[in-house]
Amino acid sequence: MIASVRDQRLAVSIVIGGACGETAALTVATLSSRKLPDVPNRDSPIGVLDSGVGGLSVLREIRSQLPHEHLLYVADSKHAPWGDKAVEEIRRRARTIADFLLGQDAKAIVIASNTGTAAAAETLRTTLPVPVIAMEPAVKPAAAATKTGVIGVLVTVATSESDRFRSLLERFGSHATVITQAAPGLVERVEAGDLFGARTRELVERYTRPFVEGGADTIVLGSTHYPFLRPLIADVVGDHVTLIDTGAAVARQVQRVLQTSNLRNDSGRPGSFRIWTSGDLATSQPVIQKLWGISVEVSPFSN
Repeated sequence: MIASVRDQRLAVSIVIGGACGETAALTVATLSSRKLPDVPNRDSPIGVLDSGVGGLSVLREIRSQLPHEHLLYVADSKHAPWGDKAVEEIRRRARTIADFLLGQDAKAIVIASNTGTAAAAETLRTTLPVPVIAMEPAVKPAAAATKTGVIGVLVTVATSESDRFRSLLERFGSHATVITQAAPGLVERVEAGDLFGARTRELVERYTRPFVEGGADTIVLGSTHYPFLRPLIADVVGDHVTLIDTGAAVARQVQRVLQTSNLRNDSGRPGSFRIWTSGDLATSQPVIQKLWGISVEVSPFSN
């Protein structure tokens, strides 16, 4: 992605392993179906996608670390959670949203979803004309951080059953005892904006019980929705347990990719942001504003 590139398309896949230790796999593929501009447009926005509102936890970190970047976010809340969908359906949704973001002139795409990464990262990496930053549960840094040698990994059903996740456990799970727990229903509680209610607490207690009973002192929040439940999870498992998510690490990797691709916005002006949702606006907008922390206009996404 430099001035001499004309008839090439640069597809980049970045896999993030977490805030306490990061892994990045960078693959460059040359394709020929679209031309890049001679000079990259640093003022173009970054596109971020997720199955719903969970990716706002990643968007928040990107905005914090890259305040001059313009940000686009699509919450696919109508089809949430992706965690109980077939791989092909997740792949189709991710591609549909990515194409929309490209139509908005996105200079990079961030898959702010572990489930979306497992299902669609490789496909997007090989077919999109911009860098693709993806993520995975932070098993590696959790294995490095544990003192008891036991870590818990809280994930969606789709992530727990994915080949990528199994490969991740094979690579880094040998350094600790890993207790994996799929958590159906938790994403829906966050989508509803219910972060502290009785039903949400009941689910958190149920899904973290194997970690507590197994002696885990480190828990990986393996969905971008789960950081919004961090205070509740911490209250349930106790403050002696370390909770790890990947939002800050993803933001740092976005910064590195933009820098090396000569795409970082150094204008000094505050960046803007726009948010779309495929869900019902009357329901989704209050939840998005609650999680984002400020009043924000949300547009409908009907693709």
